[in-house]
Amino acid sequence: MIDRTYLEPADLEQARSMLAGHEGLRIVAGGTDLVVAARSGKASLPERLMAIHRLKELAGIHPDHGGGLRIGALTTHGDLEISDTVRDSWSALSDASALVGSPATRRVGTVGGNVCNASPAMELGSPLLIFDAGVELASAGGFRTVPFASFVTGPGRISARPGDLMTAVVLPPLAGHGRVGSAYIRLEYRLAMEIAIVGAAALVRLDEADRCIDARVALTAVAPTCVRAMETEDVLRGKTIDDRLLDSAAHAAAVSARPIDDVRASADYRRAMVPVMVRRALTRAMDRARATRAS
Repeated sequence: MIDRTYLEPADLEQARSMLAGHEGLRIVAGGTDLVVAARSGKASLPERLMAIHRLKELAGIHPDHGGGLRIGALTTHGDLEISDTVRDSWSALSDASALVGSPATRRVGTVGGNVCNASPAMELGSPLLIFDAGVELASAGGFRTVPFASFVTGPGRISARPGDLMTAVVLPPLAGHGRVGSAYIRLEYRLAMEIAIVGAAALVRLDEADRCIDARVALTAVAPTCVRAMETEDVLRGKTIDDRLLDSAAHAAAVSARPIDDVRASADYRRAMVPVMVRRALTRAMDRARATRAS
């Protein structure tokens, strides 16, 4: 008979202590990915499980230093979807959260679970990249923050060390001159209970003359991890964006794509759809930027 262990810490300090004393613990919050993997036969249930749903320190969306945002690891997709702060200032995250699973899934699926599951098609991945997010980790030895861009290293792989617990995602301030807008768009076969075939997140900062001060673009489901489309960003920066430039910028994103064939789409189809999704994301981000007041 397999000896299974279930732990349920009451607070963060107890969780850190448990992680230090029990090797091989699998951390679970909403449990949506864990259950799906077990039912599909892709992964067996872990022998040691630590449930963190009681850790109040990991919940909520709070202002951070200098106008940034701290999103607790236990924050659900539903929380992000309806947060006025997220919808107004970090719109791409709200867009992405609203696309996750079903309303029932969004009520229990967490930010920490989505990030640590590290799927190339994760909805939050590209928005977190364009916002230069950091991932806060706790262990028995203390706390540290690593860039999200280096936290996810491949499909299902993260750079967390044994004994680490993700506690939050930290977004730096959007401070700076100009009007800022962001958006996330994905290509899907269905409107619900779907994952991205191709996704794109865009952030655009415009001056009063509609010249692009800054641009950030990231792609979903076309590489082993979500990736920045640097070539697209370089095309846009410092220029007044018109339809011709927008087309050039969108097509430049194909350089960053390394799609594969799978049961959901061919690599060629994904590659062809990258410029389409990038153009849509940029267009929506620019519309939102133009609707905001310059800082």
